Amino acid sequence: MRCIIPAVFREHSRAPGKSMSGPAITLEAVTEMKAVDVLQRILLPRKGEPHDVRMLYLIESEQNTKRASWPDRSRVALPEGTEVSFQTYFNAFPASYWRRWSQLDTVVLAMDVEGAATISVYRSKHDGVRISVTNVEAQDERVEIPLKLANFEDGGWLWFDVNAESDATIANAGWCSPQEADQQVLPDGTTIAPSEKKVAVGIPTFNRPRDAVNALHALAEDPLVLGAITDVLMPDQGNQHPADEPDFAEAEENLGGRLKIFSQGNLGGSGGYSRIMYEALHQTDAPFILYMDDDIAIEPDSILRAVQAARYAKSPILVGGQMLNLQDRSQLRTSGERVNRADFMWGGAPHAVYDHDFAKYPLGYVGTEEEDLDPRKTTSRPLHRRIDVEFNGWWMCLFPRVVAEKMGLPLPLFIKWDDTEYSLRAGQAGFPTVTWPGAAIWHMAWADKDDAIDWQAYFHLRNRLIVASMYLDGSPNGLLRSMLKSSYKHIMCMEYSTLAIQIEAMKDFLAGPDRLFGILESSLPRVQSIRKDFSDAQVIESAADLPAPTGAPGVPTNKIGGRLAKVKKIPWALKSLRHLATTEDRAHWEAPQLNLTAEEARWYTLSRVDSATVSTAGGTGVAFRKRDKALADDLIKQTKELHKQIKQRWPELTRAYREAKPELTSHENWEKIFDEQ
Repeated sequence: MRCIIPAVFREHSRAPGKSMSGPAITLEAVTEMKAVDVLQRILLPRKGEPHDVRMLYLIESEQNTKRASWPDRSRVALPEGTEVSFQTYFNAFPASYWRRWSQLDTVVLAMDVEGAATISVYRSKHDGVRISVTNVEAQDERVEIPLKLANFEDGGWLWFDVNAESDATIANAGWCSPQEADQQVLPDGTTIAPSEKKVAVGIPTFNRPRDAVNALHALAEDPLVLGAITDVLMPDQGNQHPADEPDFAEAEENLGGRLKIFSQGNLGGSGGYSRIMYEALHQTDAPFILYMDDDIAIEPDSILRAVQAARYAKSPILVGGQMLNLQDRSQLRTSGERVNRADFMWGGAPHAVYDHDFAKYPLGYVGTEEEDLDPRKTTSRPLHRRIDVEFNGWWMCLFPRVVAEKMGLPLPLFIKWDDTEYSLRAGQAGFPTVTWPGAAIWHMAWADKDDAIDWQAYFHLRNRLIVASMYLDGSPNGLLRSMLKSSYKHIMCMEYSTLAIQIEAMKDFLAGPDRLFGILESSLPRVQSIRKDFSDAQVIESAADLPAPTGAPGVPTNKIGGRLAKVKKIPWALKSLRHLATTEDRAHWEAPQLNLTAEEARWYTLSRVDSATVSTAGGTGVAFRKRDKALADDLIKQTKELHKQIKQRWPELTRAYREAKPELTSHENWEKIFDEQ
């Protein structure tokens, strides 16, 4: 093997696992480093994946006259003259994250080469600029290339391209550690021994038996992944059971005795995940606990990647998986999140990227500086910067056992904000959350759900207030302004059921923390009972079941966009306010004025009519919304009164919820709930 190393790489490097004050080592010592432990395997796409999904794994040169092929997911055959790049989401190495969070100073790129091929290694800077690192000419040999992590303070990836000099095969490739994992330092300065590569996987399920069984199959799909899984813990909270699926027995057998199912009432996501953490701590010795939703698709190696990131971290960290869009599978939904303290609402972390399509804009497409400055242009440049987050959703999240032991269990919130709160709690104790690129699941995007307006709106608001009372320092004015703005929007959109259950949410928040466990199971039936009296909460199979729309001349249905969108909305807002000040024409309750898609159901449209049908986000039916001025006025009056009470009682409520946190997260109290099931 002939290794060509540019001058930029001929620097002294710190020894693996040593601080900057430790002895430096020479390039000769670095080049002798060997791959000890795989951190991230190079994966080929599954058979039958469409082209856009394959772009997450490898990119074939447009100049190729022949196609690459792969008999399995760890070997790729390249005809002579073929060029492929692994500068892709799943196969590039997020070097800046390893530099920031891990014990490592060096990583080793290892692979088996059959035939003759040139391996070209590149790195990127935080702004996406590509820099050549080394070229290696290999023929019928095991190749191991040590690469320093010193250049990745703010961002950057490592990747490699392959040029087949003859018919060649690349096999068993991966990014590896040159050393075993070392001890970790806890926030109090004490240390813990290195953890084994073992994990207990927890998947709560509620009436998604097909999805749950598919998830179990995925865990057993890869022998290396399965070998790291000690237990599969599945709280079953519904009346449609995975065990009733025809292939459940096969999935259970494939897991080799690891599966444990716990039947319990519907305690929501927080009850399901609390049961997982409880059982993992009391019934297993796994050093890591991994949460997964049941309605996802997963790249199984993501489990190993999360475990390795946690094992090699300098100090214990929570490792979150990123979310890809299940309905547009080459699209990265989110790269990292935080809570905006101005209004205490979820939002993107600084420099985070949303809805990025790797099929259209591969990792190497960084564009020009002019494109980067134009908000209308999309490039991959922002994806090269490291994103520091505050929390990660529990579609996939890994917890070191030591963190779970010290932090207790999730809050009894049923659904929503339990994942956020746990990361905030852990972060305060010195255990940060890291959303790890290349460790990911596919999940339905938020835009494809109605959870901001359906029964879940109760939990959104109640739990947002609860978590804010625990972690928001200072005045709640920004939070209350945000809530009031949202309430007016619901009124304008004739979403009266949403506002009614949000009123119930505020009342339950004001009642204090003592009754949270008591209403854990009863809140949902109560909310559903309230909603049944509102037409906007009733789903009709089709708008065709109603009279034809009568029309609403002059009412806009198109989306306002562009830089002048806010200015354009001003006259429409004035017209909306004039209309909302009048008493509704109930003749329009007999037949809708408009039939709208979910995308068309915007405030500047619905606030100009007295009725309309609106399709559900999933397109399964429609809701017939009817304007009722008296009802709207009463709901807003109640809302403002409750806002006043929240503001007045905020110091008292923050003290009460913070003091109650140990009881709300205790094993003993959760155990009582589980015993009652």
